[in-house]
Amino acid sequence: MPQSHAPKRKAVESPQHIRKKPRVDGPATEFRTVSASVVLSLPPVFAARYREGAEEMLDSMVMRYQPALGGVVLAHQNLRFLSSAGRIKSDNPFAVVNVGFDATVWRPEIGMRLTGNVSLSSPDHVSLLVHRTFNVSIPRHHIPTENWEFEYGPAENDPEYGTKPEGEAPVEGQEGEEPADRGQWIHSVTAEPLGGRKGRLEFTVVGLTIANNMLSLVGSLQPDPFSPRHVPQPAALSTAPVAVSDDEDDEPDEAEEKAESGSDDEDDEAAAVAAAARAEAERKEAKRRRKEEKAKEREEEEAKTAKTTKRKKTT
Repeated sequence: MPQSHAPKRKAVESPQHIRKKPRVDGPATEFRTVSASVVLSLPPVFAARYREGAEEMLDSMVMRYQPALGGVVLAHQNLRFLSSAGRIKSDNPFAVVNVGFDATVWRPEIGMRLTGNVSLSSPDHVSLLVHRTFNVSIPRHHIPTENWEFEYGPAENDPEYGTKPEGEAPVEGQEGEEPADRGQWIHSVTAEPLGGRKGRLEFTVVGLTIANNMLSLVGSLQPDPFSPRHVPQPAALSTAPVAVSDDEDDEPDEAEEKAESGSDDEDDEAAAVAAAARAEAERKEAKRRRKEEKAKEREEEEAKTAKTTKRKKTT
């Protein structure tokens, strides 16, 4: 019997049609294998190839968050039909079948400790990639700022922008622009970058974000990540009543108010300029110290290499 060559039609089953069978859970892990069943409507093009059609529809769920499974489907296997025949209702040519399968699911939970690679650093947050696939955001209030501080990278018009010290190897797993060029979080005492030279960082999962069938995580580096102290508080608005005097003699002269306001603005501007100058000086001093340390390390390495070469020539 000739087969139809009509274009294949893909369909994604709505999550409420997926039924997860109960299974005894083992130790807590981010990867789970669950047995599930789903109701599929197979198009007529798969009338003689039900298994192929079911496989194609299950493929459409891969790398998507499925609420019924509580995670992102990474793979499926052991496809089996739970009924011996499909059902066709009224004038609808689609065959309705019940299908069972085993799914491998990425299902992180609140409180888990995971590890990711630093992909972006900014004063407000740090972005990570877990398994080079899933996004993690660590907001500023979940970074211990008493130990870590953000170091701004050189501006684009800075002669040092985009340059890299001679002999310095690129960070593993990162391509293109170096994180230090955009700025990075460093230890306030040792100046060691957050995540070390390899950019590997362990964090605690404190939140899950689901959007467009994609799952991303919110992480924390705090030793007590669930403490109320690490919840951002909205700015408080002053509700104190303003006292108004009816005595015109007590009101300050308009010219005096302008003079005082101008003086305050000048003081604030001077303080801001001084603070910016101090921050720039501290940044340059930290950069100078790191360059000196790297130069010293290179000199020691060259001296060690020269000594080894001289010893070999002597023998």
